[in-house]
Amino acid sequence: MKVLIIEDEAPAFRRLQKVLSEIDPAIEIVEVMDSVEDSVKWMNNHQWPDLIFMDIQISDGLSFQIFDEVKVESPVIFTTAFDEYLLKAFKVNSIDYLLKPIKKEELENALEKYKNLTRKSSTELDLSELIKQISLTENSFKSRFLVKQGEKMLAIRTEDIICFQSKHGVVHIITKHGKTYLSDFTLEELDNQLDPKNFYRANRQFLIHADFINTVHKHFKGKLLVELDHFSDEQVLVSSEKATAFKNWLDQ
Repeated sequence: MKVLIIEDEAPAFRRLQKVLSEIDPAIEIVEVMDSVEDSVKWMNNHQWPDLIFMDIQISDGLSFQIFDEVKVESPVIFTTAFDEYLLKAFKVNSIDYLLKPIKKEELENALEKYKNLTRKSSTELDLSELIKQISLTENSFKSRFLVKQGEKMLAIRTEDIICFQSKHGVVHIITKHGKTYLSDFTLEELDNQLDPKNFYRANRQFLIHADFINTVHKHFKGKLLVELDHFSDEQVLVSSEKATAFKNWLDQ
């Protein structure tokens, strides 16, 4: 197995190298990068490794910036000293994460997870498909979304989201705190990633959270008008064709 490590702390790299060699001496570390810039350059000029170990905070920024510059074609395991809250937000977008200092047992489990998935995949792994397989295997729904706010990244809990709204081809995350963030997902993708017990696709523009439904009114021609707590910018309408299904969902 060929491995690329993106890590700017020498002790952390040495620890990872040591544990990897103990688990499987055949693992080959093809390169170690310590910055976003150098990682992007390397990826653009070398064959993709089988697996990437990626620290989150490196010398010139967050390693997530790499994904903005390059279509990463190898699965990723995050290695990080970030707190537990933020780590859980990242997990849905990677094979796994390892909290520093890295423990041998956790690393073994992460590598086994990778091997199990690659046995079911083609020789050339597509990362997005691999992530999809992980989600299906774990039979889990997203509990948080990672969003950008200036130079920062925030983890937004789904329980705080009133609705997702599509406007002019862009999906907005609207929270109970009166904040709005941009989402990288379409409403169709979100509909498959969220727990259907909590979220309902009301129409082409809205995916709404059951906990924030205040009142449902009968509307023109059999439609339903849904009032959401903390949200009054636009009307949320359910078509007459979906009205019965919506009421059954709300009554579960």
